Amino acid sequence: MRFVSYLRDGSVRHGRLVEGDLIEELGDGDLLGLIQRGLAGEAVARVALAEVTLQAPLTRPGKLLAAAANYQDHVTETGGEPLDKSRLSPRLFLKPPTCIVGPGAVVPLPDVSHEVDWEAELAVVIGRTARNVTAGDALSYVAGYMASNDVSARSVDYGFERDTDDRAVWFFDWLAGKWCDGFAPLGPWLLSADEAGDPQAIPVRLDVNGVTRQRGSTKDMIFTVAELIAHASRLMTLEPGDVILTGTPAGVGAATGEYLKAGDEMTVDLGPLGVLRNTVA
Repeated sequence: MRFVSYLRDGSVRHGRLVEGDLIEELGDGDLLGLIQRGLAGEAVARVALAEVTLQAPLTRPGKLLAAAANYQDHVTETGGEPLDKSRLSPRLFLKPPTCIVGPGAVVPLPDVSHEVDWEAELAVVIGRTARNVTAGDALSYVAGYMASNDVSARSVDYGFERDTDDRAVWFFDWLAGKWCDGFAPLGPWLLSADEAGDPQAIPVRLDVNGVTRQRGSTKDMIFTVAELIAHASRLMTLEPGDVILTGTPAGVGAATGEYLKAGDEMTVDLGPLGVLRNTVA
């Protein structure tokens, strides 16, 4: 089942898509409350998809986690050495909820960077509380999946000279480049885990202005969705509605030095998870 959050009559509401272009409205607010109830709800109205404005399925999740360097071809395209999974743990970081925007929203270019990049990713939404779960059980904690875009500033400039040879400066610049407003488009819908099937068999594609820049598959992840969930649950309690972005395949702008500019349109296509479009300004 495909679940959506949307703006109707000035208020955010949520529902499930049926018959292609019809929404069975399930209540007020985004999908968080519905996820906490196990995606169960009774329809209170029917509205046409054309009469609403889709929002991010989750606008303020408790946690928005993301995995860095989780596709081997992405690691090597930017000059890194191939990673040995046997000697590695998932590299998780947090993005603030103010990064989140929905389908069709504008991603603002920040003043602190002129090297803003795209990263098409599979997003996983936790459906029930998870703590110290095993990889074998981890997928049973998933409510569903979304398309996402981990927009990233590849450099930052605060307007004064700094010691950029300091590795700590480099790391915190990299991390700060993930935090800007609008840097986590999500949507257009949440596809329930039972319908999504194997999360390691989802195509990942991103176009910029109609030109394909990324084309890959979640089968090429270094750490699987289940392994990412299991690892995260060792570090913190995962709660219903928490979101994990799972990394990006090769084809980012940093590999060629081509970055986003005002007016560009990014199109993320994850097959059954839908098409997520956002412009840059």
